[in-house]
Amino acid sequence: MNFTQLIFSALAALIALTIHEYAHGYAAYKLGDNTAMAMGRLSLNPIHHLDPLGVLCMILFHFGWAKPVPINPRNFDNPRKGFAITALAGPATNIVAGFIGTFLYVLCFNLFKQTNNSLLNAICENTLLFLVYFFSINIGLGIFNLLPIPPFDGSRIINVLLPEKWYFKIMKYERYIYWGVIAWLLLGQYVYYGLLSIPLVASNNALSSIAKIFSLSDIISDIINSITYGMIRLWTLLPFFK
Repeated sequence: MNFTQLIFSALAALIALTIHEYAHGYAAYKLGDNTAMAMGRLSLNPIHHLDPLGVLCMILFHFGWAKPVPINPRNFDNPRKGFAITALAGPATNIVAGFIGTFLYVLCFNLFKQTNNSLLNAICENTLLFLVYFFSINIGLGIFNLLPIPPFDGSRIINVLLPEKWYFKIMKYERYIYWGVIAWLLLGQYVYYGLLSIPLVASNNALSSIAKIFSLSDIISDIINSITYGMIRLWTLLPFFK
C-alpha cells in the first residue's frame, strides 16, 4: 500500500466510522434517548468515535469498528425494539453510503472514459481510487457489524428474536467473545493457509471449504466483493451508463 492508498483508505475509514456511530446516536435520540448527545457522541467529529484497533483493521481489512455510542434502552418506549433499531441504524447507514459510493464510481468511470485531458485523467484516477476504498470500507463495516455475535450490532438486532434470559446469558460473555472474534480475524487466515499446506486438505474441495471457516477475513471479503459487484452491476444497467 503506497502513501496515496494509505491516505485514501484512512480517510474513507474515518468517514465510514463517523457516520456509523452518528447514525446510532441519532436513531437513539429520535427514539427518546439523549445519552449520546449528553456525552458529546452525537457528533460528526471522527475524534469522538475512534477506536485505534478498529481503525487499523478498517485500513488493513476494510472492516472494523469504533467506540460504541452510549445508549440507555430504558429511555425507549419499547427497550428491546428501540435497541435493535439503533443497532441497525449504523450498518444500514454504511451500506447505503456504499451503495451511493458505487454509483459515484460508475459515474466517474464513465466520465473518465470520455476525456483526453491529462489533468482530468489524473483527477478521475484518484477519485476512482478513493471511491473504491469508500464503498468497500462502508460495505465492509456494515456487513462486519451485522455479525450476530456480541458485541457487534447484529447481536443487538437478534435480541428482539431471542428470549430475554438467553440474551443476557450470552451478553455475560461479551468481552470474551469480542477477543475471540479479534483472534479469529487476525490469526484465522494463518490457520486456514496452514491447513491448505496439507496435501489432503488442498486436494479435497469439501475439506478446503471447511478449512476456510477459520479465515473470517476471507469470508467477509468474499461477501463484500459479491455485494460490491452486485451494486456496480445494478448501476451499469441504467440506460445513461450504457
